[in-house]
Amino acid sequence: MSLTFINFISQLFSNPALLVITVLIMGVILVNGWTDAPNAIATCVSTRSISPKKAILMAAVFNFLGVFVMTLLSSTVAETIFNMVDFGDNSSNALIALCAGLVAIVTWAVLAWLFGIPTSESHALIAGISGAAIAIQHGIAGINLSEWKKVLYGLVISTVLGFFLGFIITKIIERICKYMDRRKTISFFKSTQIFSGASMAFMHGAQDGQKFMGIFLLGVFLANDITNLEVFTIPIWLMVLCSLTMTIGTSIGGYKIIKTVGMKMVKLEPYEGTVADIAGAGCLLFSSLTGVPVSTTHTKTTAIMGVGAAKRLSNVNWGIVKNMILAWVLTFPGCGLLGYIATFVFMKIFA
Repeated sequence: MSLTFINFISQLFSNPALLVITVLIMGVILVNGWTDAPNAIATCVSTRSISPKKAILMAAVFNFLGVFVMTLLSSTVAETIFNMVDFGDNSSNALIALCAGLVAIVTWAVLAWLFGIPTSESHALIAGISGAAIAIQHGIAGINLSEWKKVLYGLVISTVLGFFLGFIITKIIERICKYMDRRKTISFFKSTQIFSGASMAFMHGAQDGQKFMGIFLLGVFLANDITNLEVFTIPIWLMVLCSLTMTIGTSIGGYKIIKTVGMKMVKLEPYEGTVADIAGAGCLLFSSLTGVPVSTTHTKTTAIMGVGAAKRLSNVNWGIVKNMILAWVLTFPGCGLLGYIATFVFMKIFA
């Protein structure tokens, strides 16, 4: 099934349920913009390779390109998220549960943002809708375990591959540049830092953009009383809408997360920032092509840890790392429980 922009707008003002779900999903994407998207440009800002305003503009352009190009090549990440949960055959109740899950995601993300902790919006998305699906189905039947396995694979890939690539590439560059003029290498890597930051923003759009478009289309179909659609087409207007909303979110609150990831966790030099971006983008590219949903935050921060550890373990601020890991560990049960409770509350009020 495909959905044109004209049809969507006409339905938006005639279908209150669609209007509510659209507002909520746009809210979730907006929050992703100020909590997840800044990770893509954190290192190039922290190394002073580019100003925050220019970095946000760069992120906007390459987020859109990532959404557009990678979705044309492969929409498997969107399909994984779309098929991850089963809200049942009652479209009205399913829509209520989806709304509850989205409210839980926004609540969790805003709390994390207030504390400056770069929690994973991707993990919050998965946990929130999963908790809502379990609540509406009264058990594990609300979860498609075959799709959920990909999330677990993604956790391993983003942690191990991100850290490993960051560590190894740093060692290689340090060996190559050992006897070079430091001033010349700094100038060179400040230039490559912009390129690598753009690559990271591109892959953020490729991964996170698809996740939210998958949920957006799920909400649209439920609002149209469609519960068993398995094949869908992602329209270009939705790619544009998703990218623009992420950009607005990044411009609103991105600097707080940039400061935590790019400045507090590890003090990075331009070559280290370049490596962190290359490692993170490479990990995201592999995951996107294989249809595995991973967290941009998780991938980027583990890559930065690998870069810092390559110099010496004490170079990493493990206190900040501990807070991040705690947020990652708590996201699945915490946001999932919020989605579960919110679904029961919403069912009492709206069903």
